[in-house]
Amino acid sequence: MNGRRIRAVAAAVGLTAVLAGCGIRSTEVPTDYGAAPSRVPCVMSGSSIASQSGTGVPVEVFLVCAAQLVTVDRNVQLRTDKATTDRVRIAQALLDELATPPSEDEKQAGFATDVRRGITVSGPRKGDPAEALRLSTPPEDLSAFALAQIVCTLADNAASDDGTVVMGGPESSPLRRYECTPEVRSRPGTVAPPVKTVG
Repeated sequence: MNGRRIRAVAAAVGLTAVLAGCGIRSTEVPTDYGAAPSRVPCVMSGSSIASQSGTGVPVEVFLVCAAQLVTVDRNVQLRTDKATTDRVRIAQALLDELATPPSEDEKQAGFATDVRRGITVSGPRKGDPAEALRLSTPPEDLSAFALAQIVCTLADNAASDDGTVVMGGPESSPLRRYECTPEVRSRPGTVAPPVKTVG
């Protein structure tokens, strides 16, 4: 066996020993796990963020990424319905934004939403606290991710000053105060927003 062949065999044996020492089992079968991700999950590139800027009211909405809630900057257009307050118009714009499918750049970065289209919001009914918001879909009927997204987005955008939002379903369904906590943001699928009955 010539010197070059001996060095090649020694190198192969040495590599096998290193892999075994790292707990990686060597294999003779080629493996293909696909291309490496082209972007860090849950991080938007500067050009993607800039392309989303525009006219409107700047807000933050919570999307789902890597099983967590992560904020994304958006600009929303407010309706000019004189029959509703600014607070209700902002809440409706936020719900509409949450229900909008993520852009292609957001999808590639791993973002998704569980909020479905068609949810509307109205202000307090007679006897409700002034801060109450009533959804056309009862909050308890929403998925865990959708509820967490809505609670954290509304609470984060001045629905209240203490990280909570008072919500209920239509008509006379009970109102509850929902809180967006760090635990909810980090594990929205398994940790429900803390809730207290109002009134």
